[in-house]
Amino acid sequence: MATVHLRIGDLVWGKLGRYPPWPGKVVSPPKDLKKPRGKKCFFVKFFGTEDHAWIKVEQLKPYHPHKEEMIKINKGKRFQQAVDAVEEYLKKAKGKDQTHSDDKSKSDKGRKAAKPMKIIEEDDEDAFKGGSSDKEQTDSDPEPSSVRRLVAGTVSGFKWESSPVKDDPHFHHFLLSQSEKPASSMEPITKRLKIVEEDTGSTSIQAADSTAINGSITPTDKRIGFLGLGLMGSGVVSNLLKMGHVVTVWNRTAEKCDLFIQEGARLGRTPAEVVSLCDITFSCVSDPKAARDLVLGPSGVLQGIRPGKCYVEMSTVDPETTTELAQVITSRGGRFLEAPVSGSQQLSNDGMLVIVAAGDRSVYEDCSSCFQAMGKTSFFIGEAGNAARMMLILNMVQGSFMATIAEGLTLAQATGQSQQTFLDILCQGQMASTFVDQKCQNILQGNFKPDYYLKHIQKDLRLAISMGDSVNHPTPMAAAANEVYKRAKALDQSDNDMSAVYRAYIH
Repeated sequence: MATVHLRIGDLVWGKLGRYPPWPGKVVSPPKDLKKPRGKKCFFVKFFGTEDHAWIKVEQLKPYHPHKEEMIKINKGKRFQQAVDAVEEYLKKAKGKDQTHSDDKSKSDKGRKAAKPMKIIEEDDEDAFKGGSSDKEQTDSDPEPSSVRRLVAGTVSGFKWESSPVKDDPHFHHFLLSQSEKPASSMEPITKRLKIVEEDTGSTSIQAADSTAINGSITPTDKRIGFLGLGLMGSGVVSNLLKMGHVVTVWNRTAEKCDLFIQEGARLGRTPAEVVSLCDITFSCVSDPKAARDLVLGPSGVLQGIRPGKCYVEMSTVDPETTTELAQVITSRGGRFLEAPVSGSQQLSNDGMLVIVAAGDRSVYEDCSSCFQAMGKTSFFIGEAGNAARMMLILNMVQGSFMATIAEGLTLAQATGQSQQTFLDILCQGQMASTFVDQKCQNILQGNFKPDYYLKHIQKDLRLAISMGDSVNHPTPMAAAANEVYKRAKALDQSDNDMSAVYRAYIH
């Protein structure tokens, strides 16, 4: 591959993880963000998003020579918006240059031409030192148009050099900044991670390899088992198969396995058989009872556990259940990891889940390619039980927030205000998000097709409240939201989407 010569301000196509090539601009990194060691890289700000990242030089291509090629292989709406943002930026830059040129032409007439800027080569260690001033960078940076993630998926026909993902430091600083000044958003993130590490005793907390991978995913050669093909599990298995993993599946309702058998999965007759046939077995079921029954019941997981077998619990359960399962698995010589996921059916289908893992660190590393296939990022936060605690807190916040949004929509209607206008205003403010927009639009359309079951978010609220009680911590907001979800369940909304909590306010 030809050597890439870049300098501050250059427009490029950057390849970040499993995302398609995306237009960006080489910019100066924040002063307190050190350049990663290893292969040469540049700090890139992506157009149409708030994303910044260190990108290896082999994952960068000049913008203009490859523009037509990129446009042909990516037709997504957000991609087109990003390209439009580049063109708008170029138009503004051209206008500024023309004005500057006209103003200077008279006074500079006859003077010597200015020296050309030094081209920053890939081996220039000081490439980002003393770049443009803060003011210049603010004026020339791409205009953010959305804080939504880049669309997921690989892009066929565009070949990038792949590199090992393990211990790759280049993307440990990847973030979705919430400010136009990257330094101000990075600093608290770094501090927060440090505090959590001290409080929990975690050996490390870092973005997983799924944000570090360059090029396509190389599937593990380990045999993968998967138990539970519900809303979340189905999407996970589909993505594991798409990325080339060898997967054996089992589900309580056997018919759900048929589609995945057609896609290349193997069928296990019992959980014990799946575990005995596979090196790493994942499970994703509805609640603590189902998780225990799967492991401890007849022909259960425990019967198939042998020394070295890995079991990964992805269900959202209480920490006591996780601890119990970890103990029984390891007592048989097995290796245990909990890895509950934050997301929805759609995010599962898109391979954009967030995985929160704890337990055996070596299992976490062995699952690297699997986590890359199913999620956009993952975190390892120490001993077993920590991930269950963290996920319950996350879902407690999400469930309470959804109930509050439903309450706002119904209050708007009760006071004679337009619900659509309420949503429009909400989506232009600080709480704007894909979650708010999609859930509210579905409510207004009367569409409660499950993306995350209402009965499951109520279960998570109940478990979070119980967890709070165990440490004598008040959870009055969650308790209030829990009562609203319980009313919705009484109105036969359990198997609808969590947004059906709205109906608890109108009946």
